[in-house]
Amino acid sequence: MDSATVSQVLRRYAPQYLERFGDDMPLQQKKVLQAVTACRTGLLGVVRYACAQCGKSHVMGRSCGNRHCVLCQADKSKAWLAKQEAKLLPCHYFLITFTVPPGVQRVMRSHPRDGYNALFKASSDALKTLATSERHIGTKQPGFFGVLHTWGRDVNYHPHLHYVVAGGGLNDDATAWKPSRPNYYVPDKPLVILFKAKLQEEFKAQGLYDEVDPSEWDRQWILKCKAVGDGRGTLKYLAAYVFRVAVTENRITKCDWHPDIDQAKVTLMVKRSGTEKYRPMPLGVTAFIRRYLQHVLPSGFQKVRHYGFLNGNCAIPFLLILWLVAIANERVMELCRTDVIVAPWVPSLKCQACGGVLICQEILLPNGMRFNVRPPPEIRARGSPVQEGLT
Repeated sequence: MDSATVSQVLRRYAPQYLERFGDDMPLQQKKVLQAVTACRTGLLGVVRYACAQCGKSHVMGRSCGNRHCVLCQADKSKAWLAKQEAKLLPCHYFLITFTVPPGVQRVMRSHPRDGYNALFKASSDALKTLATSERHIGTKQPGFFGVLHTWGRDVNYHPHLHYVVAGGGLNDDATAWKPSRPNYYVPDKPLVILFKAKLQEEFKAQGLYDEVDPSEWDRQWILKCKAVGDGRGTLKYLAAYVFRVAVTENRITKCDWHPDIDQAKVTLMVKRSGTEKYRPMPLGVTAFIRRYLQHVLPSGFQKVRHYGFLNGNCAIPFLLILWLVAIANERVMELCRTDVIVAPWVPSLKCQACGGVLICQEILLPNGMRFNVRPPPEIRARGSPVQEGLT
């Protein structure tokens, strides 16, 4: 047995998997397999770079850009984290997690687009409804965003939503901030009951209600609401998952490279429920690919959604909200001291010879078309060795 990466396993065995199960697979899953197995292999074309420092030329296969590709998503989480941290308000935050029982999960797995939309709609409406109550916050304009996860610790199918919720909301005319209690947003039990009722309504509207065993609606549902301070730690936790696929590149520790997919096996490192320790989990390659594909999202589906005053359509300027929160929480001076512009993190490729930044010069597509790329102005201005490679 040898170690392997997810990409290597998929490239080796995806053709056999598609030949056997392709006729019964959703089109989106087949497109994902075709994209991720061709990523950076040259089948999608190549990109020629030159080092801005030493001028050495580098040729790399084009990336597929698919959001389910383990190679293409690694660098995006830092940029997302920087953008979200810039939107944090000077108030306390909560992390609220909505889950559904196994019977409802099975329906969502069969109807992912309708099921996930219903999950977002029911949970967000339940949160907004309870936030309007004067017993809790009394705001018609809360602010929160949700992130959909479809896997659990063992990489099996477990759809759930994490909401990062600002501790409070705006009053009716958006002239003042109404804070929640530091360790209490809305009560858990009424929130679960309301969420369940709204999800039933959404399932009925989507024609999915009759596919759920009636006993699933009667069992106890799990909801977690946790105070998370200023929210920075929670954002760092979520950033690792927003652009991550279910199985990361180096989770496979062993692989039996048998020519027949039915005989090939991999060993994944997973965290079992109730523990923080990674343990090996052996899987047949067929089961591994099936487990990977069950987390493929519908085409164009938004897995991160913003609500209330965090929604992009909100007419209230974010800067106004920021100052209202700072005034209400007596943190104006702190805001004045720390109000800086945070530039987004931009990944850069490095030259293996000298460590200089690689500058894209040319893109060559599989059909033979070529596209020359001009270097950035700062590179052209200082007469870098990159200039020598331009045509």
